[in-house]
Parts: sequence; structure tokens; C-alpha cells
Amino acid sequence: QVQLVESGGGLVQPGGSLRLSCAASGIIFRSYAMGWYRQGPGKERELVATITSGGSTNYADSVKGRFTISRDNAKNTVYLQMNSLKPEDTAVYYCNAKITLGTTYSYWGQGTQVTVSS
Repeated sequence: QVQLVESGGGLVQPGGSLRLSCAASGIIFRSYAMGWYRQGPGKERELVATITSGGSTNYADSVKGRFTISRDNAKNTVYLQMNSLKPEDTAVYYCNAKITLGTTYSYWGQGTQVTVSS
């Protein structure tokens, strides 16, 4: 059974930092591309950042230079370091694991709330 468990969300003031973690189980973690997505109030879910099994990263323009995605294959965990947070970063953040083996398999975590407010 695949499980992705996010943690690290919370309330932070504008300009502050948070680090999200996503612990994976039930998959061969090192073989999966991992990603963080978010869904703000009244908005559709959008990509924040991804990291391939080889460590290549990709970011949404809105978070470039502020957010950093990383992975620790020994701990089956992917991280999202978020700095210089803005109110518009307020959203539920979701972890995703994806692999294509002929068919694409994609798994989601339950989400963690990030609120940026003074």
C-alpha cells in the first residue's frame, strides 16, 4: 500500500520560512519522480516544484528563487524548503510520486495546510 505523508505546514508571517516533508512508503522511492503541488482557496491545483529520480529540479515561476525541492533517498523523503513566503503562497500543499512504466502511476498525499498571514 502506497502512502505519502506530508508534514511541516502551519501558520507563518510574510517573509518567513517553512520546510515541508513528505515521507513515502510502499514504493521504490529512488525510482520515482517526486513533486509538490498546491491548491489555494478557490483555485485549481498547480505545480510548485518537481525533482526527478536523478535529482533534476523544476519550479513554477512564482516560486523560483524562494523555494527549494530536495530528496533523501535513504529516508524515502522529499522536502520543500520555502523562504520569503508571501500571502499568495497560502494553500494546501500536496506531495506527489510518479513513475512511468508503460503506464503512468501517480500517488498523492493527503495535503498539509500552509497559511501565510500577519
